[in-house]
Amino acid sequence: MTDKIQIHRLKLTDFRNYAQASLTLAGRHVVLVGNNGAGKTNFMEAISLLSPGRGLRRAALADIPRIGAPAGFSVFASIEGMAGEVDIGTGTETTEDDNLVRRLRINGAPAKSVDELTDHLRVIWLTPSMDGLFTGPSADRRRFLDRLVLSLDPAHGRRANDFERAMRSRNKLLSEGRFDPAWLTGIEQQMAALGIAMAAARREMLGLLSGLIEADRHTSAFPSAELALTGFLDDMPDAPAFALEERYLDLLQQSRYRDAAAGRTLDGPHRVDLLVRHIEKDMDAGRCSTGEQKALLIGLILAHARLVSTMTGFAPVLLLDEIAAHLDENRRAALFERIDALGGQAFMTGTDHNMFSALGDRAQIVVVQDGNLDG
Repeated sequence: MTDKIQIHRLKLTDFRNYAQASLTLAGRHVVLVGNNGAGKTNFMEAISLLSPGRGLRRAALADIPRIGAPAGFSVFASIEGMAGEVDIGTGTETTEDDNLVRRLRINGAPAKSVDELTDHLRVIWLTPSMDGLFTGPSADRRRFLDRLVLSLDPAHGRRANDFERAMRSRNKLLSEGRFDPAWLTGIEQQMAALGIAMAAARREMLGLLSGLIEADRHTSAFPSAELALTGFLDDMPDAPAFALEERYLDLLQQSRYRDAAAGRTLDGPHRVDLLVRHIEKDMDAGRCSTGEQKALLIGLILAHARLVSTMTGFAPVLLLDEIAAHLDENRRAALFERIDALGGQAFMTGTDHNMFSALGDRAQIVVVQDGNLDG
């Protein structure tokens, strides 16, 4: 049985176009309705900051506070979470040396790391900016992939950050012509261990997700995705971790002069691409119509949310921005049924509340107007 994570209350201060806003939630899904520019996506972004990372917009901290605000922003939430009732507050403040930093408090106490958020809830989102995922640069798909992994493996983010840090150190040494074998080998050993651990986490998540998608193929109203990875040690898909580490370490050592000339590390998990194929049409996702790509992405997000529920025992919080705009009535109804079946709390936005009529009393309608909430 899957338990439900519920956000009971949210309070925003100087967040985007919200000077002060507070919303008490009734334990149902939430539909935010309002004109474009009213602040619906801003509200969703605030919730996304209750998870590790930079939120659904990946915005710089300096860009988030309300224009003209005397200080930084704050987001406060009371949640029935994975570890029980919890109060979470996050926001920015200026340090003595005028640096803007993010702070996080859990039940009033400073958190050691934003990774502690995953002890209380998992947040998954789908926004219009992701509509070009299958046709855009590989970096977008890689970032999407790592968000999926992070929802199941909170340590994945730390591994990725540590790998990037080590890789930058290696690139700097190579660019300066400092080919000290001992120093470089130490860094490359660290990169090999972290890089293979990242690759393993990605493969494991993709295997679990693919199995769930296959099992659900004939009952889902959305197209099914075939998922694969390419771009890193593709010729050793089933090799054990120690063999992959040795191979990658050797690859790094052999490519020092090549990477120095290129100004970057040319091989590694940072070069991976996520390949997505529409199973029913036997077609690469990037060649599908815009509508098919949207439906494929929705199906993928719903499958991942179900996987998170299965693996953690708690349904994630879903943020679905402008989710119903390009779906017909039947597919909207199917979407709402799938969301409801997950057993969690979903936040959805739209300009017309009639698009959400199939939800009935399962949803709390909140009207958003110029940074004000009425619901």
